[in-house]
Amino acid sequence: MLNVLAQTDPGEMVEGLKAIGAGLGYGLAAIGPGIGIGTVVGNAISSMARQPESAGMVRTTMFLGIAFTEALALIGFVVFILLLP
Repeated sequence: MLNVLAQTDPGEMVEGLKAIGAGLGYGLAAIGPGIGIGTVVGNAISSMARQPESAGMVRTTMFLGIAFTEALALIGFVVFILLLP
């Protein structure tokens, strides 16, 4: 392993670590929205099961919540892509 590291240029190591850091950063940024979407959908289904007559309004609100939560994942993706170069 040390032999391989000794043969690499200093810039190659930095570029590789940047790529690994960006991948890990986006992975961590996607955990929050994943949990949020699961919570939103779970609560919406529970609400629809308790009061079926309000299912249309609950479904609309659920989709808005999913859209806002998914925006967090996209923001995380963009930030880590911009930090990569």
